[in-house]
Amino acid sequence: MAKSDTDEYATPSSVWRLRTDAWEYLGYAAKALPGTSDPGNSERGLLAEVMRQLRVLEAVETYWAVPGKAHVLELRALIQEGDFVSALKLIETVTRGFTRFRHELEGKTISSDPQIEAAEPGALAIADRRPRFEVLVVDDVSATVREELIAEMDSQRRESDRFIYQINVVPSLEDALIAVLLNPTIQACILRPGFTVTARHTPGEDLRKFLDGFISPDISTYAPKARILALADKLKELRPELDLYLVADVSIEELAGSINRRFVRLFRREESMELHLSLVKGVEDRFRTPFFDAVQQHSRRPAAVFHALPISRGGSVVNSRWIKDMGEFYGLNLLHAETSATSGGLDSLLDPRSTIRDAQVLAARAFGARRSYFVTNGTSTANKIVHQSILAPGDVVIADRNCHKSHHYALMLAGAQVAYVDAYPLDEFSFYGAVPLKTLKGMLLDYRRAGRLDEVKMITLTNCTFDGVVYDVQRVMEECLAIKPDLVFLWDEAWFAFATFHPIYRRRTAMSAAATLEENFQDPAYIARAEAQRATLFDQSTGEPLDDELWLSTRLLPDPKVARLRVYATQSTHKTLTALRQGSMIHVYDQDFSSQNQETFSAAYMTHTSTSPNYQILASLDIGRRQAVLEGYELVQRQAYLAQSVAQAVARHPLLKKYFRVLTTHDLIPAEYRETTRPMPLRDGIAAMDEAWRTDEFVVDPSRLTLHIGRTGVDGDTFKHKYLMDLHGIQVNKTSRNTVLFMTNIGTSRSAVAYLLDVLVKLAEHFDAQQADLGPSALKARARTVAALSSTPPPLPDFSRFADRFRRGGDTIDGDLRTAYFTTYKDGTCSYLMPKEITERVLTGEEVVSAGFVTPYPPGFPVLVPGQVFTKEILSFMDVLDTREIHGFDPELGYRILNDPEQSPDEAH
Repeated sequence: MAKSDTDEYATPSSVWRLRTDAWEYLGYAAKALPGTSDPGNSERGLLAEVMRQLRVLEAVETYWAVPGKAHVLELRALIQEGDFVSALKLIETVTRGFTRFRHELEGKTISSDPQIEAAEPGALAIADRRPRFEVLVVDDVSATVREELIAEMDSQRRESDRFIYQINVVPSLEDALIAVLLNPTIQACILRPGFTVTARHTPGEDLRKFLDGFISPDISTYAPKARILALADKLKELRPELDLYLVADVSIEELAGSINRRFVRLFRREESMELHLSLVKGVEDRFRTPFFDAVQQHSRRPAAVFHALPISRGGSVVNSRWIKDMGEFYGLNLLHAETSATSGGLDSLLDPRSTIRDAQVLAARAFGARRSYFVTNGTSTANKIVHQSILAPGDVVIADRNCHKSHHYALMLAGAQVAYVDAYPLDEFSFYGAVPLKTLKGMLLDYRRAGRLDEVKMITLTNCTFDGVVYDVQRVMEECLAIKPDLVFLWDEAWFAFATFHPIYRRRTAMSAAATLEENFQDPAYIARAEAQRATLFDQSTGEPLDDELWLSTRLLPDPKVARLRVYATQSTHKTLTALRQGSMIHVYDQDFSSQNQETFSAAYMTHTSTSPNYQILASLDIGRRQAVLEGYELVQRQAYLAQSVAQAVARHPLLKKYFRVLTTHDLIPAEYRETTRPMPLRDGIAAMDEAWRTDEFVVDPSRLTLHIGRTGVDGDTFKHKYLMDLHGIQVNKTSRNTVLFMTNIGTSRSAVAYLLDVLVKLAEHFDAQQADLGPSALKARARTVAALSSTPPPLPDFSRFADRFRRGGDTIDGDLRTAYFTTYKDGTCSYLMPKEITERVLTGEEVVSAGFVTPYPPGFPVLVPGQVFTKEILSFMDVLDTREIHGFDPELGYRILNDPEQSPDEAH
């Protein structure tokens, strides 16, 4: 079936770019068509393309108030009349707004043109610098009523309003959903009972498929009230940050009790002033930054400093003869904001009672948590706080062996018995994926069979992994709670804070999944399904669980009557949202927090949090939250699209694809963990991404690109330092033997993407030229290097086991990491061996035990932890690993090992 003109413009991930480009193309065309500066450029092809772009914009601008469909229709009339001069002026009222937006993003200013600003005051009002947003009204009304409605709301505006908004009206439920998907500037929706169901404009194929899977097929048969509630629920599912209002002529008192959870307020039609005030206040509530405002106010207040911190108010800087450049570089605001005071509105992080408390409440609301806590020294500390608050010595923790090193140290400090589980290996690329659900279930069943399930306290996993592999968080918690209903989950979302602010990403976050499960546990139909399933899993006469294989092969449902949701997420806010370095958050969705964890959490927080927290970091967390709730959807959508545009360019460019390949879902997730088959779901549209993220056990974050570079003949570490950073100033975090990871973020621009592609082309040209200059012998050597980087090295090692002296028994694998670690503090317990010596001992059957953490960078995960036994697989992997940096290995001394306690120190050496 042929695509219509509007099909490609109806994909939410790219419509922002295509819309901007279409308007800018019309500006170019209006100058080239007759009647402008170059009359000779009149060609039918150009005019035909102009009309096509207008058809596209007519469909798209239906969902924007500014410039809106009426602006497009007026423009079409001018072009059809041949008045290209007036058409150009009309176009410039739009493109100037886009230009200003881009300049504001880059921190620049542009001068105003009064003539352009006056040309269409109702459309853009560029001279007014107040923040602006759009309000969507959902009601099927005539054009006359629509204009009256907009005029009535316009009449309520006041100069004292902190924000400006424009009204757009759509007639149907489907149009409302399309609008909030396509138009990120919408911050509020007003529902009126007269709306219909079907979209007035035929959606593109991608949106049509998404809507068909998102909306109940029989929604047109719903009674008016049920239809209103269904639309409200779907709007909140897509964008929970939106403020919803209901305006009705019926008795609103009868509606209030049943629908107030969904709507901020209910109004009768004549209450337009109250509605206006509510719209402004709703956005103002999200705009609030209590602690950021307090820091600003403190910096402006005159003060005399007679406490610690000489830098406060710039005292030790501005009058110095030697460090004035510090003040010049950082600015006086930073110095004036520095203080150790906790009064005057600034509050105490360790005992928040005012502005920090309020900021954390707003953060919890934004991220869908029951509670949120600010952390000023990174997610490494956040992880230690959560582990220490939950775990007592001897508690068993199931942990991904490849999780961040802070977890391993935290588990050691807590004295936990650690049962490490392995993620599936990606041997060809020298890094791991994620831990299969079957592995987690199998581990829990092992403990149940050994009679030790009561000792298992927590599961710790990384979501998403550094390389972008994302769990089905809801399913993991659901099935594990079916085996042990009081499990605590810690999801390390260091690289996933942004995910909350996109409807598809969000469902795979810890907080969203916990909220969904809580809702499911109260659903009578879900309860009935769970009860029916449990009847098939237990022997009805003895009450004992049936065969473990049945449990492994069944998609388990927990018993809602006994399952407890105890879910924690740690996020490096500074990594993927706007915050200063080390700004992190802990989000809590723990039904038993008050009764079981509040005191220990407070103690752990006190243990690991500085009594002198950096107020600038705290303030940045507060204002970063504001940005996320007001424009996060737009920014996350953009970052994912920009990454996909890089992937497509690499795949299509004849020179780039000669040396580079972006790894797809098929490369990073084995087929056994996928039900869908698309290599890059988002590339095929939001419906394809939605399907994969609903069904597959693992998915890949489309905003991350793992670039395979094996055919360049350069290893990842060299490529990163020599070619990207040193030559071109491109910064990346992670490489493996033959890959480089590129991550877009909410600050990535189209120009940055263009620069990256330009650099990759230059590098490809360099490798081409380099190869052309090589002689026969050098070509053979290069071919061997390429073959080595493109082939599969020795398999990534699995975690072997803890030495017997650090285990509790032979039926389970957990080990006492703390005892192994602190054994090394005693004289004569450790020695050093070179790799060859260890290999010889291992091959003769001797148990050689690591005394410390051994972590090669890259790949950055601990290959050995204290108490773990060396194996020939681990030694083979380390032997071929080409990396500059190995923590825990001394090139002159070798590996530090634990001596056999039955040997004397002399015998050990």
